[in-house]
Amino acid sequence: MCTIVLAWQVFEDTPIAFAANRDELLDRPSEPPDRRQWGAEAVAPADAEAEGTWEGYNEHGLLVAVTNRWVDADLAGERSRGLLVRDCLSHESAEDAARAVEGAVREAEYAGFNLLLADANAALLLEWDGQLAVRNFEPGVHVVVNVGADGDYRIPSSRPDAGEQQAVNADRLREVMQVEPGEGVDSWLDRAGETIADHDYGVCVHGDGFGTRSSSLVALGDGERYEFADGPPCRTDYRPVSGI
Repeated sequence: MCTIVLAWQVFEDTPIAFAANRDELLDRPSEPPDRRQWGAEAVAPADAEAEGTWEGYNEHGLLVAVTNRWVDADLAGERSRGLLVRDCLSHESAEDAARAVEGAVREAEYAGFNLLLADANAALLLEWDGQLAVRNFEPGVHVVVNVGADGDYRIPSSRPDAGEQQAVNADRLREVMQVEPGEGVDSWLDRAGETIADHDYGVCVHGDGFGTRSSSLVALGDGERYEFADGPPCRTDYRPVSGI
């Protein structure tokens, strides 16, 4: 997953509203969202190759999602980042999961990642580039891409042009996805789905053998909403997913 939009503690009774596109090799096998028993009951898609996932939420109201992080460091990545997401979904809170990740990066090697952990009480971004940095999000709208989040970007020398363009796209996306006066969570999510499908914002990607494979809309709070597009959202309808 390469673009995450999070509205945290913005909507009354719905602390988490999340929209995201996953960019991946087009021939990498995956399974659609389903209920999983991963230490806690969770709803998540699955990477059929490495047996992890790129997003999901659990019975405790914890949402976890990951993007690759572009770095110049040579990080071997012997263990899949998707397995780290799966591990986090076994925990009851964002803070518990963050502590587990701090131990996990000492025990195994991972390629660069941005890992979002969000529940009703905390929203944390864990950034791994060989060193782990933990960022606490304040209430509001946040956008995470491969080079960072919310205007704090690190452009790798190996991808200067693509990195700069990602930063520009993310800033534009964050600006347009600010909550409008009187806007409710459902309206915001509908608008988020339209925006991350709009090629003008550069986050619905089409390439040779690589591109946006799926897209998700999630709301967690008094009620749950999970909609999943099993393909690029510019030409794939979102369909409801059964919750917990």
